[in-house]
Amino acid sequence: MAASTRARTVLALTAATALLAGCEGLPADQPSGGSGAAAPDGRSARPLDNADGTKPGLAALVSAADRAEGRRLVERLTTKGRGPKTGYERDKFGHAWLDTADGVPLARNGCDTRNDVLRRDGRQPAFRKGSDCVVVSMTLHDPYTGKDIAWKKAEAARVQIDHVVPLSYSWQLGAAHWPEAKRRQLANDPLNLLPVDGPTNGRKSDSGPAAWLPPDKTIRCAYATRFAQVALKYRLPVTAPDKQTMLAQCAG
Repeated sequence: MAASTRARTVLALTAATALLAGCEGLPADQPSGGSGAAAPDGRSARPLDNADGTKPGLAALVSAADRAEGRRLVERLTTKGRGPKTGYERDKFGHAWLDTADGVPLARNGCDTRNDVLRRDGRQPAFRKGSDCVVVSMTLHDPYTGKDIAWKKAEAARVQIDHVVPLSYSWQLGAAHWPEAKRRQLANDPLNLLPVDGPTNGRKSDSGPAAWLPPDKTIRCAYATRFAQVALKYRLPVTAPDKQTMLAQCAG
């Protein structure tokens, strides 16, 4: 091989190696192709890429552009004082977990909403014998704590399905006056549902963002963005303190 040919070959290989290394070594605020950073499990989707809630998990928003987009969504929210909880009952949002809440993704697919979101977010799910619906074990990357949970149905409470916008919160902010069909949609909309660590979800209860945020600070802007996505979809106001708290999570 001529010296000039060998030189061109070396240069080409060096350039290719540098290109690959450059893609892998991009800092967090400069994602390749503008796609943003994935969650540590390698599967979770950013809320900005998951407007219908059919993609798994909740990945952090780390770039300045993504955080600014999250703020723009929060800024669109209207505010209102939180009313009384009088009259609230879980069943007024439909029996848990309906497969018949028309108007939301995954409805009427033969699998109840809880198992739909377990299948969506769980890694290596195993199903009850003879079923492709009922999840009996899986590994979950919990977005709220950043930890992986090896879950089995025998320990069902270890993973709970969180309503990002809690149902009683929505009741106090206006859902008390919605038609029941709309309440059923909110309760079963995958956009509003995340499988998470059970004890952490218990501590959240029906709190808005001003009173509770995920322990993992890196996910808080994404959480605020998802909360805003749900509230905007259902034209639901939030309290003024909640809105201010949400804006603060995506600042900077």
